[in-house]
Amino acid sequence: HEAPFYTLGPLTTDIAPGYDHITSAIGAAMIGWFGTAMLCYVTPKEHLGLPDRQDVKDGVITYKIAAHAADLAKGHPAARLHDDALSRARFEFRWEDQFNLGLDPETARKYHDETLPKEAHKTAHFCSMCGPKFCSMKISQDIRRDAQAQNDAGGSLAEAEAGMAAMSEKFRAGGSVVEVKV
Repeated sequence: HEAPFYTLGPLTTDIAPGYDHITSAIGAAMIGWFGTAMLCYVTPKEHLGLPDRQDVKDGVITYKIAAHAADLAKGHPAARLHDDALSRARFEFRWEDQFNLGLDPETARKYHDETLPKEAHKTAHFCSMCGPKFCSMKISQDIRRDAQAQNDAGGSLAEAEAGMAAMSEKFRAGGSVVEVKV
């Protein structure tokens, strides 16, 4: 495919000293998508100093992300299965599976436990970012549950269509405006 076999980087921008591992991972994802077979990681200290153990870990993990993104872009089935498995674990609040399916389980677990340290928090149906009231995944689960309950209650297709028609009429009566000034 006329892609190079191996590259270091490439940096997509030069404005991020200390973050070259990120800007180069963007380039690595792109060249991986276009067929480069081997990606060589860059550390945060690229062009600044000699990397230490943590710098190497950060560079390698960043490049694992880039390689995975490239595999997804190429339609690699195993990459999609891995991604979907972690997405399902997130949606179902299976915290241990989220940690273990991730590229760096140790760091994921550490970050989670910094905010939600108790063992009971690993079964919580929310995360520390949105909390129990504003979690989009919890809200989606509640909507699915409520919709299923309505469907199980015997609502007919005709009733659903009548309800949609009524809401459409209400929308038109309101001027068919999506954005409403408050």
